[in-house]
Amino acid sequence: MKMSDEKNIYSQLGVSSKKEDVHKALENINKGLFPGAFCKIVEDIRRRDDYCSIFHSDGAGTKSSLAYMYYRETNDISVFRGIVRDAMVMNIDDMLCVGATGDYFLSNNIGRNGHYISGEIITEIINEYQYYSSKLTELGLKVTLCGGETADVGDIVKTLLVDASMFTTMERKDVIDASNIQASDVILGLASDGKAIYEDDYNSGIGSNGLTLARHGVLVHDYYEKYPECFDRETNEKLLFFGKYLLTDKLPGLELNIGKSLLSPTRTYAPVLIDILSNFRKDIHGIIQNTGGGQTKVLNFSKGIKYIKNNLFKTPKIFEIIQNSSETPWREMFQVFNMGNRLEIYCSESNAKKIMEICRKFAIESKIIGFCEKSPRSKKNVVEIKSEFGSFEYS
Repeated sequence: MKMSDEKNIYSQLGVSSKKEDVHKALENINKGLFPGAFCKIVEDIRRRDDYCSIFHSDGAGTKSSLAYMYYRETNDISVFRGIVRDAMVMNIDDMLCVGATGDYFLSNNIGRNGHYISGEIITEIINEYQYYSSKLTELGLKVTLCGGETADVGDIVKTLLVDASMFTTMERKDVIDASNIQASDVILGLASDGKAIYEDDYNSGIGSNGLTLARHGVLVHDYYEKYPECFDRETNEKLLFFGKYLLTDKLPGLELNIGKSLLSPTRTYAPVLIDILSNFRKDIHGIIQNTGGGQTKVLNFSKGIKYIKNNLFKTPKIFEIIQNSSETPWREMFQVFNMGNRLEIYCSESNAKKIMEICRKFAIESKIIGFCEKSPRSKKNVVEIKSEFGSFEYS
């Protein structure tokens, strides 16, 4: 099925990488103490003038639906543990982007359709919240599980929703405020794929964004009839499971099969960031996690900056498969997916080279992927990507 003539496949699937309507709804909402920071920061819960609080919520998104399908195909219940990590890391790494390395308090939220999601699956999920909290604590980021909610909401949720909320406090003087990104900064990228020293398995680099497009653009149409609970019936059928692969297909160049590659848990950069911040906190002008918006995420931060990314990592195999199977234009791929680096640190070139030495200790590939300069559009930000698949500009 040819999709190359379709404009913005992602939006046709009912998803937005930019979430313009959400941003519009938030226009008049107070932006907190540091309006330019990566996530909202508010007054300290104990009203200390020199401290602030961060409360954050996120989740695994439609990746949970993919985990359900993989479980049904293989009976491998462990895949539900991965989406718990996705939900936790999507919160933790956002908060680390503002420099919060103190004690984290976690509450989980599970919404399920009891016709498809059994008590055994729920047990697996809850146990992983506890296990991974302990694992992160061992890695230097103390996380305390405070309970949560499991709701039977079959009238609303077709299969499974896995979310989490995190809370912490920090000193205001330690906040990394991305509004400080400067036109003289370089962009240090940290790879999203590979196997860090604190990871048990190879990571495809997929993260937790763009899974709606990845799922439907990669998997074969057989799943349309097999799993009607895994898509919105209002969506045009030709956009539903229009890809080339089965979940269990093994391909050359992939360490994992298709399903496990799409389900690779989102890598946390917590251990390496804790080390980096302990040595270079005052030298870092901004940290960006390339989640919603992919490589264009940084458009939302600082003012009047042109972000030139001209030395990106070699694109991980999973993204090549998504693009080839779905025939999504490369321009859109860079807007939806992290494309090989999910974390960016903005600082001077000399400090970037020192930070790269820390990354090597953790077996995480890093390199200077680009640089910043003054935007030609006054206070409007621009991202320019020069890749092996073409050059693209976003604003």
